[in-house]
Amino acid sequence: MGIVSGITKVAKAGGSHIFNRTIGRLFGSGISADSRLVSAKAKWSGRGTKKDWRVKLTIPKDSPLGGPGGVFFNNNKLMSPLVETNGIFWPLTPASIIQHTANYNAMTQVHSNYPHQAYQNSQVDSINIIGEFPVQNQQDARHWVATVAFLRAVTKMFFGNEEDYKGNPPPILHLSGYGDHMFSKVPVVVNTFNVELRPGIDYISTEQSDVYKGLTKMQHTHFDYQNDDATWAPTLSNVSVLLTPIYSRDAVKNWSMSKFVKGELSGSKNEIGFI
Repeated sequence: MGIVSGITKVAKAGGSHIFNRTIGRLFGSGISADSRLVSAKAKWSGRGTKKDWRVKLTIPKDSPLGGPGGVFFNNNKLMSPLVETNGIFWPLTPASIIQHTANYNAMTQVHSNYPHQAYQNSQVDSINIIGEFPVQNQQDARHWVATVAFLRAVTKMFFGNEEDYKGNPPPILHLSGYGDHMFSKVPVVVNTFNVELRPGIDYISTEQSDVYKGLTKMQHTHFDYQNDDATWAPTLSNVSVLLTPIYSRDAVKNWSMSKFVKGELSGSKNEIGFI
């Protein structure tokens, strides 16, 4: 019995108001048929032609680090699952903690109950993003391994045996999510990241190469890789990232209060996302 047809029978027994409320919630979430309900499952893929509002950390498009030929992804099987998005994203909606601060200096006065507050400056404090990463199969496991490798890389400078970028600090990334007027290409650096490997859950092994392609369904669901490239990913883990917005002097000089309050500095058409 399909879920929608089952709801219909319950509604006939309990009244049409039950059916209307339940179907309204289903239709409001984009579910309109039994087949959608039965075959629904969590996916790491995007939303097709619809606008992608997932929380993402990406390498800027004009950066030589990103893209198929960039330093991070060129001939790199480890991070190959991230080429399409040019970075990482949280497959489930994460918890985001945002804080803006206006700093004032208290000027004490003689024989006064109330000090005068002198404005000093304003700042956007660090942004903490905490989200769960589900892994259901080997494809998801490859994405999880690539995500951890990406975060390890963007918290390190170019050092040692480097030819072109020796001495450069960790890269500046773009934070996007929730639409144009929330996070839209906000320049950030990663201060810290944490990966919680929980006890008492299953792990799925995978290889970062493409050897699993073309395998039969039975072979594809066999989790025990024995090669040297095998990595075990948890079926559920927490990944938290602490980000600091960073704006150049030239960008700050082009800031305008009148444009900011109208949302003209935070949309997708702007090169720098002010928040």
